[in-house]
Amino acid sequence: MPSPVEIAALLIAGLIGGFINTLAGGGSMLTLPALMMMGMPADIANGTNRVGVLLQSLTGVKGFRDQDKLDSGAIVPVLVPTLGGALSGALLASYLPVTFLKPALLITMVCMALVMLIKPGAVVPEPGTVPYRVSERPAAAFGLFFAGLYGGFVQAGVGFILIAALAGGLRYDLVRTNALKLVCTSVFSFVALAVFVVRDQVEWIPGLILAAGTVTGASLSVKFAITVPQNTLKWLLFVMVSLTCGAALFFG
Repeated sequence: MPSPVEIAALLIAGLIGGFINTLAGGGSMLTLPALMMMGMPADIANGTNRVGVLLQSLTGVKGFRDQDKLDSGAIVPVLVPTLGGALSGALLASYLPVTFLKPALLITMVCMALVMLIKPGAVVPEPGTVPYRVSERPAAAFGLFFAGLYGGFVQAGVGFILIAALAGGLRYDLVRTNALKLVCTSVFSFVALAVFVVRDQVEWIPGLILAAGTVTGASLSVKFAITVPQNTLKWLLFVMVSLTCGAALFFG
């Protein structure tokens, strides 16, 4: 059983992580270290973290749907490539080190940060832009598959890859991008969690404590996302991409 200090740390990390993950990504950069500070090996922390990510994602999906910000017609086409990648990534994660896909994530985030500075419209479309269907953008379908692969492998930072595919590739605005992102995250987190459970790599009590924080953070985040200007979400995304890049470079 976690100590009172560990419970408080998990709740705070979960609250902040859930808020950040719903709006942008990178929240697992807080929640994974919080779990590992309890003495969990990296693979157990990776599996345990999925409990909070799954419940936070479901909370966010419901919040965006209740606010009519979820494009329900795009769910199945978006999920097909994402789910295929998630299953492959979850299986790989049980046998390969977590560092295996870190360079790919770092390259993606650096590119996103640069493009957002030089040509922000390439990642964040202008208001009123009509989104593409997945069948019209094969590159976006590949991006969704890669996002699922990475998300099934290790959660940290996957939101940025999904945003690149959904906003940059399919041209959804950031609110609807985040709604679909959370649908994808829910599905491949469920797949990944199932694999980790089968391999006995989940500690449920810390995972559920963490989830109490992430669910609260996700609920607050949805309310924030639908009330602030699109430009605010864009710069928040840029800040989180930049911070995550810096953390990845600094900590290796």
